[in-house]
Amino acid sequence: MLLLISPDGVEEALACAEAAEHLDIVDVKKPDEGSLGANFPWVIREIRAAVPADKPVSATVGDVPYKPGTVAQAALGAAVSGATYIKVGLYGCGTPQQAIEVMRGVVRAVKDHRPDAFVVASGYADAHRIGCVNPLALPDIAHRSGADAAMLDTAIKDGTRLFDHVPPDACAEFVRLAHETGLLAALAGSVKREDLAVLTRIGTDIVGVRGAVCEGGDRNTGRIQPRLVASFRAEMDRHAREFAAAPAAN
Repeated sequence: MLLLISPDGVEEALACAEAAEHLDIVDVKKPDEGSLGANFPWVIREIRAAVPADKPVSATVGDVPYKPGTVAQAALGAAVSGATYIKVGLYGCGTPQQAIEVMRGVVRAVKDHRPDAFVVASGYADAHRIGCVNPLALPDIAHRSGADAAMLDTAIKDGTRLFDHVPPDACAEFVRLAHETGLLAALAGSVKREDLAVLTRIGTDIVGVRGAVCEGGDRNTGRIQPRLVASFRAEMDRHAREFAAAPAAN
């Protein structure tokens, strides 16, 4: 399971750089513009320069509307700015067909520029609260649009968490559907240390966190701390070892 950490700017990216051995992907977002809020192109460039070259940089392009051309341009902007993982929050897409149309534009725009870029179709565990596509539709949307991964996050950051809206069994189905079509499955949404056992067991490929590695556990007022990144990764590794050992023990 890969660990994706989301700094909100260059200062926090430097903290990620200090903890680079403990994380896999540095994810650029702007939390005050939404769950998958897009940051400025120059911030993506500065963060790309701040973190080790062997650590891929991911960038969100926003909680996007159903405007395929607009979103395709935004995604290309993120790729040109140095991101190799491009995440699109399908906030304004009310049907799977709308989401597929948006993501096909993103995939073409990004991969025409950089064929090895990694495109992530992101939906929301609490989709019922905002009227966007059903979480379990995301793997099919990602597959049919040519994306590389399907992701779930939470849209409304009010203290509720991933499993409050999509319970573990449904998350396991999400992962299964993604893997069935050759996609990676990414899960986020106020993920805590105590969620890692379940996320490991269901085969999650990428776990995204922010609050869990911020001082005080607060994604908005806390700051990312290298020691918390290291501690979170140690807990991930512990669960991975225990899960790997379990079949042998049985």
